[in-house]
Parts: sequence; structure tokens; C-alpha cells
Amino acid sequence: MYARKVSLCLKPESASQFLNKVEHEVIPLFRKHKGFLDHLIVISENGKIVYVYTFWKNAEDADRYDSTTLPALNPLLTAVVDGELRVHAFGGSRDRLSGGLPPHQS
Repeated sequence: MYARKVSLCLKPESASQFLNKVEHEVIPLFRKHKGFLDHLIVISENGKIVYVYTFWKNAEDADRYDSTTLPALNPLLTAVVDGELRVHAFGGSRDRLSGGLPPHQS
């Protein structure tokens, strides 16, 4: 499994608008891509910092997303995002992302 984390800063008082855009415009784009598994959105308590994690079956699917959909997100989110989107890639194997903790052993 592979993951992409996009970090961004929101304009003041735009968290609700951001979530609405993501739900209705961004996630449908992700779902069109081969290998897309799921997503997770984390917003800071003050509503200014956001991390959007997307999970992919393999590196090729994640890379395809990087080269096609990711560039389309900047203009789509320009009304709510302050600055550029920053992408961080994580790769792994056997359903565990590298750098993660091993499963808890009892």
C-alpha cells in the first residue's frame, strides 16, 4: 500500500467550505483513479492546517494520481487554500506503510 499526504493551510474561516469542496469535488476525482483505496482528512483545532491522506494499492497508481489529479487541485481549491499544496509520499509493503510501527504483539 502507498500513501500520499497533502499538507496545506486554509484561509481564515474556510474549513467548512474546504470540507464541502473536498467531499463534492475532490473525492469524486480520486475515486475515478485505478488503485484508489481510501482517504483521511485531519484538520487542526484552529482550522488552519490540514493534512489529506490518500491511500493507493501500489506506487504506479499513486504516481499516476500525482501527475494527473494533483495539479488540478490547486485551481480547484484556490478560494480556500492559502499557499501551495505540499505533497509527501509514503511507500510500504504487505499492507503496512514503511516507517510505521509494527503491529502490537500480545
